[in-house]
Formats: sequence, structure tokens, C-alpha cells
Amino acid sequence: MAKKEEKKELLENSEVLAEKVEGAEQWIERNPKIVFGVLGIIALIVGGYFGFRYWSGTQDDHAQKEMFQAVRYFEADSLNLAMNGDGNNLGFKQIIDDYSMTDAGNLANYYAGATCLKQGKFQLAIFYFEDFKSDDQLVQARAYSLMGDAYMEQKKYEDAAKYYSKAADYKPNKYFTPTYLMKAALAYEKSTQNDKAINAYQRVVDEYFESNDYQNARKYKARLEGK
Repeated sequence: MAKKEEKKELLENSEVLAEKVEGAEQWIERNPKIVFGVLGIIALIVGGYFGFRYWSGTQDDHAQKEMFQAVRYFEADSLNLAMNGDGNNLGFKQIIDDYSMTDAGNLANYYAGATCLKQGKFQLAIFYFEDFKSDDQLVQARAYSLMGDAYMEQKKYEDAAKYYSKAADYKPNKYFTPTYLMKAALAYEKSTQNDKAINAYQRVVDEYFESNDYQNARKYKARLEGK
């Protein structure tokens, strides 16, 4: 209550307010180094923030231009060129190293993971996918699913099921989620977790009855329940 009364008095009494302002001015006059030091730090922080945003934007533009040819090599299944470059154009690996703080550098992790997966370098693929982060509805879920594929190839079925399930649960949609659930169910079956496999098949039956996976989900679920 005392603090509230003091604040009220300060607002209502112009003489008290004037004394407070005068006291602040005197403090500033006695401590100019502190004042200018604080103002300088604020200016550096603000300038650094906007400077970093400008630098990051230009770096991302450079990275996207560099990645254009690597993506073309990837799409043409020229995987070594996509990963390592051709001497004139950078590959995904160098783009990740040189532009790690950009959106394009982040996306290069996705492509590098997919490239390694195609090359049979499954653990390296997982390494790159782990460094990829996106809020995109489709691409992040796809990355989780590809991680599941990499674990499946190594017969690490529990890990595979985990990432297929993450793919299915990430912003679910009728186009891809049923496929991720079917993959999760298969991985659960291979890890002898039949109850979880049945639940995954059931989700397809209940939630995605219009999908192409609906009939298979019913059939595989009935097979497991009959064991």
C-alpha cells in the first residue's frame, strides 16, 4: 500500500515529479560514462540484430543459388556429384558446411540424408536427417519417414517404428499419413509389438477409410488378431 500511495503522490504532485526528474538529470550528469556505455550497448545490440538479419538473408540467397545444381544432380540420381559437387558447383556437403545458419543450408541436410539413404549409407543418412528441422507440413514428416527407412534397413525395428509414428503424427493429412501408419505397423510387427501394430492399422481403418491403404490395413489387422 505504501508504494501505491507514493506512486499516486508522484503522479498527482507536480513538485514531487519535478524533484524526481531533476534528481535523474543530476545522476546522468554525474555518471555520463555509464549512460553513454549503456546507450552504446543498446545501439550495438540493435545494430547487430538488423545486421545479422541482412547478412543471413544474403547468405541464404547465395546458398540457394549454389544448391540449384546439386538438386538437379540429385534428381538425376548423380548422387556423388549431388553430395560432393562437380568442381564448379558445390555439393550438399559443402553447402551444409558453408551455409549452416541459412534455410538453404538446413534444407541441404534433408537432401544429404536422402542422398546417403539412396547410397546405402544408412547411419550417415540419419545423421543428416537429425540436423534437419522444418515446420513444413509435408517435408518434416517425410524426413521422419526416411529416418524410419534408414533404421529399417539396419533392422533396428523399434527405432524405425518410432520415426514412422512421428511422421504419422506430424500434422496428419489424408495423403501421406496412412502410408506412414502402415510403415509403423510393419515395423511394430517386426519388433514383435503386435498390439501397437494393430493400433496403427486401426487408425488407418478409423481415420483414413478413403485411402488406398484401407483394405490392407483391415486385412493385416485381422491377421494379427487371429494369431
